[in-house]
Amino acid sequence: MTAAEARGTDREGPCTPGLCVLCGLPAAGKSTFARALARRLRQERGWAVGVLSYDDVLPEAPPDGAGARPPPSQWKTLRQELLKYLECFLVVVTNGGQMSAPANIAEAMWEDFITCLKDQDLVIPVVSDAQSCYVLAKTVISRPLLLVLDDNFYYQSMRYEVYQLARKYSLGFCQLYLDCPLETCLQRNCQRPRAVPNETIHLMGKKIEKPNPGKNAWEHNSFTIQSPACSMEASLEVTDVLLTALENPVKHIEDNVEQKVSLPVRLGANEKEQLGWAFERLETDRIICSANILHKVDQALRRTVSQTMKEAKDEQILPNNLKLLAEELNKLKAGFLEDLRQGNKKHLCFPQTTDISDVISSFCNEKDNIMQKYFSKQH
Repeated sequence: MTAAEARGTDREGPCTPGLCVLCGLPAAGKSTFARALARRLRQERGWAVGVLSYDDVLPEAPPDGAGARPPPSQWKTLRQELLKYLECFLVVVTNGGQMSAPANIAEAMWEDFITCLKDQDLVIPVVSDAQSCYVLAKTVISRPLLLVLDDNFYYQSMRYEVYQLARKYSLGFCQLYLDCPLETCLQRNCQRPRAVPNETIHLMGKKIEKPNPGKNAWEHNSFTIQSPACSMEASLEVTDVLLTALENPVKHIEDNVEQKVSLPVRLGANEKEQLGWAFERLETDRIICSANILHKVDQALRRTVSQTMKEAKDEQILPNNLKLLAEELNKLKAGFLEDLRQGNKKHLCFPQTTDISDVISSFCNEKDNIMQKYFSKQH
C-alpha cells in the first residue's frame, strides 16, 4: 500500500486531491495519454481520476453562432470561467457540502462541465427545490483523487493560475509535458475530424513556454514525456510524480503576518502590507533554494533508476520482475526525496550543508541491495 493509499484509509472524508496540468502542442497526444493514464490509475491503484478536457467544455464558436473561433481575449475569459467552475468543485472536495452553479455563469459551459464530472462518476445530483445541486459520488470519498487538466497550457501564466488554486486549497500539484515533434503534431492534426489551423500550431510551437523547474520553484514537480513513445519506465516515473504531488500538497502562505513575529506595536494597513510582501519574498526565496536542490537530486536519482532498469533488461530479468523492480526503485527514490524534503528542511537554503553526492551514494547503496535480490531470483 502506498503512502497516499494509506492516508486515504485512515481519515474521514475526501483525501487531499491533486491537480495535474497536462500540457503540450495541439495533436501531441495529450487526450489519448490522459484517458490511458486515468484508466490505469483507476484499475491498478484504485484512485478516483477526473480528466477535464478543455476541448470538451470550452465552446467551439461564440454564442452568436457565427462559426468563427473565439478571439484570444474571449478565450482567456472562457478559461478563467472554467477555473471558476473547477474551484466550485474543489470547495466541495475539501470542505464537503453541495455544489451549485455560481452566479452569472455561461450556462452551456456549466452544463458541459457538470456532464464531464458526472460521466466520470465524480458527482451525483441531489434533489433541491431551489436549483440543481450536486454532491461527491461515493467512489470519490476516502480515496486518492487526481484531476487531470488537459489543454495546451502553452504559457507559463496559464499553468500558474492552476498552481494558485492548488496553493489556495493546499492541494497536490504537478505538471506533465508531452514533448512531440512539430511535424508529428501537424501530421496528426490533418487526420483529426476537427483540425486546428496549421498556422496556429506553428505559432504555438514558437511561443510555448515549457515547464522550467530550475527557474520557477513552483514547477519543481514536473515531468517531460516523449511522445509518441512512452516506455514502461516513463509510465512508472509519471506515477511517481503523481504520488509525490498527492503526498506533498502545496502549502498555503499565511495571510496574518502579525502572528509570524512578535511586534511591540500594532501595524497599520500600509506597514502590514509591506511586511506581508517581505515575508512572502523570504518564503519564495526559501522555496526556490529548496526546490533547486530537490530538483538536482531528483534528476540524478531519475537517471540512476533509468540506467538501472536498462541494466536489468540487458540481464534479461523476467518482465514481471522488471515491473516489481521499477516499482521498488521508484518507491525508494520517493522516500529519499521525502527524507531530504523533511529531514533536512532547515538546511536546504544552504547548499554547502547538503552534499548531493552523499545522497546519491546512499541511494546507490540501497539500490544495489534491491538489485541483488532480483539478480538472485534470475539465477
